[in-house]
Amino acid sequence: MKKLLLTLTLIGSLANAQSWNSQATGFADASRGISEIHIIDANTVWGLAFDGSGGGAVVQEFTRTTNGGTTWTPGIIEMGNALLEINSICPVNATTAWVSALIPADGNGVIFKTTDAGLTWNQQNATGFQTTGSSFLNGVYFFNANNGVSYGDPLGTEFEIYTSSNGGDSWSPVAAANMPNPASGEYGYNSEPVAAGGSFWFTTNKGKLYRTTDMGVTWLKLNTPITDFGHQGTTSSGRIIFSDANNGILIGYTWSNSSTTATLTSTKLYTTTNGGTTWSAGVTYTGFSLLSYIPGTSIIVATSANTTTGTGTAVSTNNGVTWTTVESAIAQRGVNAFINPTTGWCGGYSADPFTDGIYKFSGALANVDFSKNNFLKVYPNPANNNITVSVNNVDSYKLKMIDMLGKVIFEKQYSGMENTIDISNLNSGAYFLTFISDDKSETTKIIKN
Repeated sequence: MKKLLLTLTLIGSLANAQSWNSQATGFADASRGISEIHIIDANTVWGLAFDGSGGGAVVQEFTRTTNGGTTWTPGIIEMGNALLEINSICPVNATTAWVSALIPADGNGVIFKTTDAGLTWNQQNATGFQTTGSSFLNGVYFFNANNGVSYGDPLGTEFEIYTSSNGGDSWSPVAAANMPNPASGEYGYNSEPVAAGGSFWFTTNKGKLYRTTDMGVTWLKLNTPITDFGHQGTTSSGRIIFSDANNGILIGYTWSNSSTTATLTSTKLYTTTNGGTTWSAGVTYTGFSLLSYIPGTSIIVATSANTTTGTGTAVSTNNGVTWTTVESAIAQRGVNAFINPTTGWCGGYSADPFTDGIYKFSGALANVDFSKNNFLKVYPNPANNNITVSVNNVDSYKLKMIDMLGKVIFEKQYSGMENTIDISNLNSGAYFLTFISDDKSETTKIIKN
C-alpha cells in the first residue's frame, strides 16, 4: 500500500515582513485542511480538503472561490462510496474539474468529473483501474478542457495509463511501444501530479521520472540522483517541482527509522534545466519545506506547517540556492500556490464555517530584496530608457523578463559580459529579469520609471 508523499517545511532568516490574510473555507467540520490549491486566475481558485484533526477520516470535500477568496463555497464530491479516498483534483476553469480516488485496500480506482462547479459528479473511464490486486490509481491531470491523462501502477509489464482527447468522455490506453517498461517491482506514488509548461511528470519507488511532452501519448523514463520518491515509511524520499517545461528542482532526503519514529538525517537539493534529463550535483539543504514555483521564474515560495520547527514563509529567487524569510507567524502555513508575485494562497485549518481554513497572500514578493545575486548585476536601476546587464563567469545565457502579472515581456539569448537592453517602450512599474545559464538561474527586480 502506498501513501501520499511526505512534504517538507522550511524557515529562513528574518527579512521584509509580508502577511497572509485568513479566509474562511466554509467547511462545517473543524480542522478541515487543504491538501491541494489550484489557481485558475486571480478570482477563481479550487481547494481539496483533508482531515486535519489527525483522526484519518476519509474526506470527499472541496471548496471554491470565484471572487478572489472574499467568499468560499464548500462542496461534496459525491461518488457513491464513502470509502473512496481522493488523491488528486484537477480543475481547468470555474465549473469543470476532475478527481481521482481509490480504495487503498484493493487499489481499484475511479475518475469523476464535474461541469457544474461541483454540484454533481459523473464517473468516467469506468473500466480502467479495476484489476483488483494489481491496479492502483495514482492520479488524473487535464492539460485543458479536452486533453487529459490518468495514470497508475503497472499491470504486468506496462504502467496503466490512459489518455483522453474529449474531456474524459472516452479513454484510450497508452500504446506499449510509447511507454518504457517498469523495472521489476517498480510502482508510482499516490500524490498530486507535477505539471508545468505543457509537460507532465510522475515519480516512482525506483527514483525514476516518467515524463510526457505530448499530453500522454508518448513517455520518457528519466534517471534522478535519488533511489526512491518515497515517504516517511521508507529510508529514502524526494519531491520535484517545475517552473516550466525545462527548469525544476528535486529535493532528496533520507530517514533513519526506528520502531516509533523517523528522523531526517540528510537532505540534498538538485536542479535541472532540461526537464529532468540531467541534474546538477546536489547541494546541502536543511529544514522541511512546502515548495511551489511562481510559474516561469526561478522564484520559489516555501511555507512551513511544522510547529515544532516554527512557522512562516520564505522565498528563494535563485532556484533554492539562498532563502529569505518574508513572514514569521504562529499559525501553520500549509501547501501554497502562486500565479505571480502578488497573487497566492496557502492552506490552513478551519475552525468553523466562518473562520479560517485558507490564507491569501497580502503584499508582493517583489518587495523581497533581490539584490544579493551571485552572477547578475543590472544598472541603472531604476531606469528610464536602457539597462545594462553584467554577468560573471558565463559565456552565454538567456534573459527573460516578466511583469507583475506573470506575462513574459521578452525572452532572448545573449553572449558577452555586458549587454544593453532598451526598456523605453515598457510601461512604468516593476518587472522581474531572470538570468539562466546551464544550472545557474537568478532573478532580480527592476523598476522602469
